[in-house]
Parts: sequence; structure tokens; C-alpha cells
Amino acid sequence: MIIIKINGGLGNQLFQYAVGKRLAEKHQIELKFDISEYTDGYYRKYRLGNFNIEGKIASKEEINQFKKNNWQKILEKIKPYYKRTTIKYSGYGFDKNILKLGANVYLDGYWQNEKYFLDISDIIKQKFTLKNALSPIAQDLQKKTLNCNSVSIHIRRGDYITSSKFSKIYKLLPWDYYANAIKKISIEVSSPIFFIFSDDIEWIKNNTAIPSPNIIVSRNELNDYEELFLMSSCRHNIIANSSFSWWGAWLNSNPNKIIIGPKAWFNFCDNDQGIMPESWLKIS
Repeated sequence: MIIIKINGGLGNQLFQYAVGKRLAEKHQIELKFDISEYTDGYYRKYRLGNFNIEGKIASKEEINQFKKNNWQKILEKIKPYYKRTTIKYSGYGFDKNILKLGANVYLDGYWQNEKYFLDISDIIKQKFTLKNALSPIAQDLQKKTLNCNSVSIHIRRGDYITSSKFSKIYKLLPWDYYANAIKKISIEVSSPIFFIFSDDIEWIKNNTAIPSPNIIVSRNELNDYEELFLMSSCRHNIIANSSFSWWGAWLNSNPNKIIIGPKAWFNFCDNDQGIMPESWLKIS
């Protein structure tokens, strides 16, 4: 049995599912989810149930099978990867050893790299389709994205400002980054229409020169998974240093898509730790 710990927002949940699905496909074994993080007091919600995925919620007894005392944790770290049964990975770079794991393992991490599941990308894209129809508002917006040279712009602020934990890790992208991305994409794309996604629309309206023409997508009536789907419906994408807009861009099926992302993803280094695929354009 493979159990993936699911935590964080929608983008993180998709990465966690993807690496679990890759290992489940390799071993042809059942995939289960530890969603114990999502208590009433947690500020995020479990969202994988909105997609056409397989996997059951792991029971407390199944999760406890993988819990280890301090001595067992030390022993686990000196084993070769294919013999380990519990992996907690706090890094961001790609670890090829993860794909050597056996068929009985508990995974705890973020796994933000397409190399973990690139060889089953067709399966992942099929699984990350929505289970239910879009709301009428989202359907109307989708039609608009499909009938023009649509470019999504995702601006992440929120907990990158309010959370001391996240503000230490993630760089708050300046408007100059978005202005440069808009300039570059406007050279390549004829008559672009910009679709704005953000957790702080009022700040954007009051503090930035939003490119015209534009359509503000983010609003209270839309679910997060609908917004992600709408990003993927755009022909091109300008992403934030966020797993949410990463997936919006990655799931974009336009074969000629232009994806622009930030060179510096984190505050502790001047690169993206390999999170963005090589075909995406990285700018400051």
C-alpha cells in the first residue's frame, strides 16, 4: 500500500497525488491518502475529491502502521531507498531516489517537480479533469478564454505577506516582474486579452497598471478548482511562484503555449530549484 500525506492548498495536493500515482502505477498497487491535516482549524481544505482521481482515504490504523519511534527513524535513514517505508522530504529539488521506492511506503513532502510523474503525464492530465460541470459563471468565462488570445496572469499575495513562515520561504514578486512578462508576451501574442487571477484583487486594482484589455476572473462565486481549470483554458500563462498557477500552466493543452515564470522562486536562493519545466521562460 502507498499512502501519500495530503496537505497545503490545491496546487500542493495535485503534486502529492501525482507522485503517489506514479509509484502506484509502477507497482500496480492501491493508493491511499492521509488527510488528517485537514481538521476544522486548518485554513486549507481537501480538494482532490473534485477531480477524476482514484484513491481512498487511509484509516488511522493504516497510517499508524508507518509511524516510527526515534530509533526506527534513524535506522530508516541508513537503509537504501528501495527498502524504506517512510519518507519525509522537506526539500524542493527533484530526488530521483523517490522513484526507486517499494510498494509499501508512506510519503510526506511537496514533490514540486514534473520529473516525478513526467512519464505518466497523459494519465495525470486525464485524472486532473473536473468530476462535475463548471458553474454557469465559470462556463461563461471558459468560453471567453477559448475565443481569444487569452493570457492568464496569476498574482499571489495573501499568506506570502500575512504568514511569517511563508514570507520567509517565498519571494513576494514585484509588479516589475509582471510588467516584464506582459511586455514579452505582448510581443509574441497578437491582440492578447489578459485574465487576472489573484487572492488580492483590490490591491491589484489600486496599486498596479493592469494591462488592457483584461478580465478579472477571481471572485467569491468561483471555487479554487474552477479558477485553476480556467487558467488551463487560457492559451498562454504568466504564473506566480505558486504551485496553484504552476498547475494551471502545466495542464494548458495549447501545443504552442508560452509560459512565463519567475527566475527566483524562493527567498533563500536565486533560482526555482528546478520547479519550472525547461521549456518555460524564466524572467526577473
